[in-house]
Amino acid sequence: MHVVIAEDSAILREGLAQLLTMRGHDVRATVTDAPALLEAVTQHRPDVAIIDIRLPPGHTDEGLRAAIQLRRDTPGVGVLIFSQYVETAFVAELLAGGSEGVGYLLKERIVGLDDFDDALHRVAAGGTALDPEVVTQLFGVSRHRDHLAELTARERQVLALMAQGRSNAAIAARLRVTERAVEKHVTNIFLKFDLPPSDVDHRRVIAVLRYLQS
Repeated sequence: MHVVIAEDSAILREGLAQLLTMRGHDVRATVTDAPALLEAVTQHRPDVAIIDIRLPPGHTDEGLRAAIQLRRDTPGVGVLIFSQYVETAFVAELLAGGSEGVGYLLKERIVGLDDFDDALHRVAAGGTALDPEVVTQLFGVSRHRDHLAELTARERQVLALMAQGRSNAAIAARLRVTERAVEKHVTNIFLKFDLPPSDVDHRRVIAVLRYLQS
């Protein structure tokens, strides 16, 4: 797949580029700041952009703001935030157009390249990849606690895994239950969130956004 990397640390930037190249990916550009990221994505149209949050010149939230702009201006490009920090203030805005093609991973929690590569593929394919710690912190600021309070402990586990972009089969494997049991939990979540079947709205995405929205 075609990749653009935005990371101001030279070691991390070049190291990640080399590792991805070894995996067979085409790293189209490596950049150090948000304006260069926007230009590189416009020029190369990658499948996914890997973005650190704190980029020059301010080293605050430039990368996340650029990711939000990319979601708006180039919706076909997957966005994978790869950072040391969880910035809850802008994540709801990042997900405002839907959770498809969005990832948010924490650098210190990546223990193997296979996990990172799997997340990269999911985001590039239009899926979602959210670190459980990101989900936990977003859960803490959710305004939909009235809905969440109605969920059982198992339903919350299922919803958290849905927010990470997991399929029912993957959730079943993670929780060591049957896929049918997961389907039942998902149905209960939809009922408690008052999400009836619809040909227009994607209930799974809406449920996840309600869970994550700040």
